[in-house]
Amino acid sequence: MNWDPTQYLRFGSERLRPALDLLAWVPAEAPAHVIDLGCGTGNVTALLAERWPTADVLGLDGSEEMLARAREGASGCRFGRADIATFVPDRKPDVLFSNAALQWLPDHRRLLPRLFSLVAPGGVLAVQMPAMDQAPFRTLQREIAVDERWVGALLHIGRVVPILEPAEYWDLLRPHAAKLDLWETIYLHALTGPDAVLQWAMGTSLRPYLDALAEPERSAFREAYAAALRPHYPPRPDGTTLFPFRRLFLLATAPG
Repeated sequence: MNWDPTQYLRFGSERLRPALDLLAWVPAEAPAHVIDLGCGTGNVTALLAERWPTADVLGLDGSEEMLARAREGASGCRFGRADIATFVPDRKPDVLFSNAALQWLPDHRRLLPRLFSLVAPGGVLAVQMPAMDQAPFRTLQREIAVDERWVGALLHIGRVVPILEPAEYWDLLRPHAAKLDLWETIYLHALTGPDAVLQWAMGTSLRPYLDALAEPERSAFREAYAAALRPHYPPRPDGTTLFPFRRLFLLATAPG
């Protein structure tokens, strides 16, 4: 998938808030080694370095476009390209932090225990993931994609497997964790501008569909999706579009 850092950062403050909420609860005083897994544009990586100025902070991502932006904006951090599904660190991190990345990966029943096993003794796995698979924002993408006008070009795009329910993560990690904390938050984002939810999706989950289509089909697909979204996310009288966004948070502390 081709990422567009500029489009992604169009709603930068809204996307950053969950990372700040997660970071505020990470129970680590002075970690020596911190990894930001799926670091994207590096704005969260920079915040990790700011909280723990003596730590070695490494941002990892699979997108060269995102990493190029990260290196420009967070010069005090190290960055590298890695497949976050299979990576193995050179040394175990004291904090393994992942904000809005793991939802792209399948088989969480294997993935989350594997990631937790990479954390140093006494270290923390800190994860935030969107939980939006059943929201119109996501379901309409799949419905529009089967239209006969472009279904042939989109058949290869597999559905992202929904993340697990919170209790399933508890059952997976609690037997191995010294402490486990799970919670959900629904953010009511107040977006501005025409077709604001479409613009949000163009920075993330709509990218695979748009990348697979050439013009004029790409524009037609985008407009069909925008039209389907409007009844679900109508502008308020003041022009604001309210966009409820559910997210799951997970903090697992390894035995010391």
